[in-house]
Amino acid sequence: MSLFDAIFKNRPKEQGAYQGYYKLLNGYRPAFTTRQGGIYESELIRSAIHAKAKHISKLKVEIQGAARPALQAKLKNGPNQFQTWSQFLYRLDTILECENNAWIVPVYNEYGEPSGVYSVLPRRCELVQFGGVPYLRYEFSNGQRAAVELAFCGILNKHQFKDDLFGETNGTLIPTMDLIHIQNQGIKEGVKSAATYRFMAQLTNFTSEEDLKKERKRFTEKNFSADAEGGGMLLFPNTYSNIKQVDVKPWVVDADQMKVIESNVYNYFGVNEDILQNKAYGDSWAAFYEGEVEWFAVQFSEVMTKMLFTLNEQSRGNRVIATANRLQYMSTADKANITRIWADHGLAKVDEIREVWNLPPLPDGKGEAVPIRGEFYDLMTGEKINLEEGSNDEGNS
Repeated sequence: MSLFDAIFKNRPKEQGAYQGYYKLLNGYRPAFTTRQGGIYESELIRSAIHAKAKHISKLKVEIQGAARPALQAKLKNGPNQFQTWSQFLYRLDTILECENNAWIVPVYNEYGEPSGVYSVLPRRCELVQFGGVPYLRYEFSNGQRAAVELAFCGILNKHQFKDDLFGETNGTLIPTMDLIHIQNQGIKEGVKSAATYRFMAQLTNFTSEEDLKKERKRFTEKNFSADAEGGGMLLFPNTYSNIKQVDVKPWVVDADQMKVIESNVYNYFGVNEDILQNKAYGDSWAAFYEGEVEWFAVQFSEVMTKMLFTLNEQSRGNRVIATANRLQYMSTADKANITRIWADHGLAKVDEIREVWNLPPLPDGKGEAVPIRGEFYDLMTGEKINLEEGSNDEGNS
């Protein structure tokens, strides 16, 4: 069995041939085709995408509500049998950044019921219809094709403007990519030039073209043939004058211009050098989270909720949410300050405070207690919390 069969084999079967494209409001043909020569081949762009994707992969996916318990049980362990949630989110965001579209399809069990989700990277995606029902039809690089009803699929996108369904291409990034390519080629040619030597000399006492031709042939055979006598050293006779080395200085982008190129990439993908080099924390990382990670988390949560639950189920509190503990990226001093405030004012459970410090939950449900400064009480039960033996009745100050 192939991966394609594992994902699409048990999907509900549609009958008959498709009846053309599903018409959209804007009149555009509802099809998306992957651009050849993708942006992921650039080192700088790949680093920017990787920096975002690895943070997004740390989002915590939670299923809320009581509908479809069998599906929820499987999704709590992972999106499908092939990936963990971190792997799924990493690839999903990478596809989104490279294509400005990302597709999530349901994985069906042998009974034709959804048992998971998978992120696909089609070479071509089209919106077709059968019996007035829209289907997303995928074509992959190996030529295999499959179609899934649009209502059961999820599409994340960015830079959406002209098309009602798909986001725009990354065409606006092509000039920057061309500059990066030219810069890399300039460095490559510069290294080659540095490993070669060029000389220029003036020949005297030669009056005819034939004499010059013979001397050029003799000089080449004397110095560059397989049995050359120079032993790696050029030998100039006394008929040569003004002998000097020719310095070739290849052109490369200077530091200021390279900063502009890097800034274009950073602006396009919403990252900076600190994010790429793992230097961001505290307010800097919080700004990155709110600008990039949270945006993805909101769209992903809404798309997944719409895919997996009906409107009736959603109205009863069933949903998928992706969250992150931003406080883990604060400095030690900031963590200490905010967790102290939480504990003083009864704003968090013990386990929630421990999570900020990357500590495991307390056993036997002890971490469910909500502390408050002074005498410590569990606000859920009203019972006093003895944090240590011999605690007095005066309270803690």
